[in-house]
Amino acid sequence: MTPIITALRTVLLGLALVAGLAMPALAQLNAESRAVYQDWLKTANRAEEVIDARRASSAALETLRTELAGYRQNFLDARTDNGARIKTLEGQLAALGEPPAEGESEPEDIAQLRSSLEQQLKDLKVPRIVAEEAFSRANGLITEIDKIIRERRTRKLLERGPSPLNPENWPGAWRTLSRSAGSLLNETATRIGSATTAERIQNSLPALLLLLVISALLLLRGRPWAHAAGDYLRQFGSSGRGVWGFVVSLLEVILPFVGILLLTAAIDLSGILGFRGAVLLDHIPGWALLILSFHWLGNQLFSGRIDNDLVPVQEGRLNETRLMVDILAVILVLQDALSLMENIDNIPAEAHAVASFPLIMGAALVLLRLHRIGAKRRQQQSEDDTDEDGAIAAGANRVMTMVRRATYLLGFVSPVLAAFGYVNAAEALIYPAASTLALLAALLVLQRFLGDVYGWLSGKGSEARDSLFAVLIGFLLVTLALPLLALIWGARVADLTELWSRFLEGFQIGGTRISPTAFLTFAIVFAIGYALTRLVQGSLRNSLLPKTKIDPGGQNAITSGLGYVGIFLAAVVAISMAGLDLSSLAIVAGALSVGIGFGLQTIVSNFVSGIILLIERPVSKGDWIEVGGLMGYVRDISVRSTRIETFDRTDVIVPNSDLISGTVTNYTRGNTVGRVIVPVGVAYGTDPRKVEAVLNEIAKAHPMVLLNPAPTVVFQGFGADSLDFEIRAILRDVNWVLSVKSDLNYEIAKRFEEEGIEIPFMQRDIWIRNPEALAQAKAASSAEATAAAPAAAPPKPDLDDLQHDPDNDAEGEADADK
Repeated sequence: MTPIITALRTVLLGLALVAGLAMPALAQLNAESRAVYQDWLKTANRAEEVIDARRASSAALETLRTELAGYRQNFLDARTDNGARIKTLEGQLAALGEPPAEGESEPEDIAQLRSSLEQQLKDLKVPRIVAEEAFSRANGLITEIDKIIRERRTRKLLERGPSPLNPENWPGAWRTLSRSAGSLLNETATRIGSATTAERIQNSLPALLLLLVISALLLLRGRPWAHAAGDYLRQFGSSGRGVWGFVVSLLEVILPFVGILLLTAAIDLSGILGFRGAVLLDHIPGWALLILSFHWLGNQLFSGRIDNDLVPVQEGRLNETRLMVDILAVILVLQDALSLMENIDNIPAEAHAVASFPLIMGAALVLLRLHRIGAKRRQQQSEDDTDEDGAIAAGANRVMTMVRRATYLLGFVSPVLAAFGYVNAAEALIYPAASTLALLAALLVLQRFLGDVYGWLSGKGSEARDSLFAVLIGFLLVTLALPLLALIWGARVADLTELWSRFLEGFQIGGTRISPTAFLTFAIVFAIGYALTRLVQGSLRNSLLPKTKIDPGGQNAITSGLGYVGIFLAAVVAISMAGLDLSSLAIVAGALSVGIGFGLQTIVSNFVSGIILLIERPVSKGDWIEVGGLMGYVRDISVRSTRIETFDRTDVIVPNSDLISGTVTNYTRGNTVGRVIVPVGVAYGTDPRKVEAVLNEIAKAHPMVLLNPAPTVVFQGFGADSLDFEIRAILRDVNWVLSVKSDLNYEIAKRFEEEGIEIPFMQRDIWIRNPEALAQAKAASSAEATAAAPAAAPPKPDLDDLQHDPDNDAEGEADADK
């Protein structure tokens, strides 16, 4: 944007604000809004000038960006003002109907009302229009500032400076660092020798002595006190020993840290430090916390106990590994102190490169050594994955192995980059890598602690470390750690706030803006509606409907239909409460419905069939049906399918469309009355009337057989072996048909035996037409067999053996086959 365009915009906006007529939108704002908007215009113009000049420092740009972000948030909130009133006015205008076409007229009172409503609607929309325009401008300015800062940081990261290996840079770096240290010492010596400082110390001597004594006690006795507190806490239960151990370890960090805070407070109260010393003193608590935290992480990761070791190392390397972690913390502190001194004394690039190279080399060597130690894991831990902490330990080892490999590579690359002069790039790789290792280690320790807390509260003990709760906690911790990880690797706080602002702003779909607030409102309202629907369904199913005379199928239809209606209403109310306008999606939904209809026609068909089943109820829950060769009871009718429980106690899932379009036999539709047919045969020569009378008596005597209509005995005909009869009776409950049939058969067998009625069985007579030919063939075969093996030949049967015994049907049929 050129300065000329900026100047023209400023002049035009100024004239518009003064006149108030050239821009009716601004003229319709109230005094307070107009004042805010004028301040915004001044800030925006100043921001455009700064962006065009590109001479402001990054710190100044960050300050300007923060100011613009505040305005942008205000404009974002103003875009939704008067939403309810605007919707009401739009509804009133819609009630008046379409405005008359050109050349037509409408009643005067309606015309005046329409004009008044349209004017009110314009007045309410003006602030939203102005806020929309200002929001877009603020968003664009912030984007430009972010681009400038990002380009500067990228250019600095890839900038090649003096090489720290060049001996010519060493003397100058030594003189610079010595001069900075000397300045610090001289300032401190001057302040100590000052009479003002002595008087200040004398006046605050009691407070200083108290701070020093408490600080010394915490630094010297903090660890024993922490262990004493742990012994006291373990009295509340041994099952929480992992929790108590974690608390003790935290106390070992907190108590010395408080002691350091008191010590720095005492030094600051004494006033013995100058400007440089005071700046360094402000950072000492942070450096102390960093060293204590790394030492604590080393003890937690490499505890030396099999049941509490998150990252196993080679035997005999435990103390060395902890020492490497402590050295890494010291290197990070020295690097931060060097950066602080550079900001105070404006250290040149040569001195910075020479002083930073040993720290980069030290950090790289520590990372390489940690990788070498961690690569040689204990054989017992690597092979045994079934111990009480196996799953968590295995997951931790996989994550740490992957990170170690990455840091192993960075341990080689960073010193090489620094040696060639890319010190900024080397620092941007090696120190974030070390901080990432510390962050992941803290996540592992925290995940295990929360798992121990859950195990203590639930009574599961150490088994809770492998539970689903531990996995979910790990996922949540990783998600929460992502912003910290981004900050470690160079992201600005402004970048994260920008992402959060974009997230809260949501996204536009048609005329509807989907924001997290709207989505959360939709989810909460729908969840409440869904819960109420299920509650009403349960009350109807268990309390109200069983007391009515409605059959079980009707009760199921009522509860299912109420569930569908309740869920639909919950979705509609949730959409309305969230302020989602889906009318703009009607065209898109109509276009997609064609493709969805073809792709999901089977599902839609089953859904519609399920609705028909619930309304028409040709099949209800509890019915005994037969469909597609399957027979059983209907146990559940859902949206897509129906579950049938067969007599084998197996569930068969039948699509609803098969029940609507196919042939279904319902044995208990409407009532449970059904017919039983019992066939029976008697021997020829038996009196048929006697048989009929006996069967009638048997049928009428059974309690499940209805006497109206009365059972009948049918003489079916003359069978091949018997006279065939059938008992045909109507049962009170057809579900008992098999039991009734069995009872009738038992009774028939008993009565026929008493009455001397014979129940025949199948008999056959076989006649052999040519026994002579069969005898000759058998004799010839026997002679050949005797000649071939006379010693082993079995005795030959006589011709009489071929005669058939009419009482043995099986042997007669075998002879006929021969």
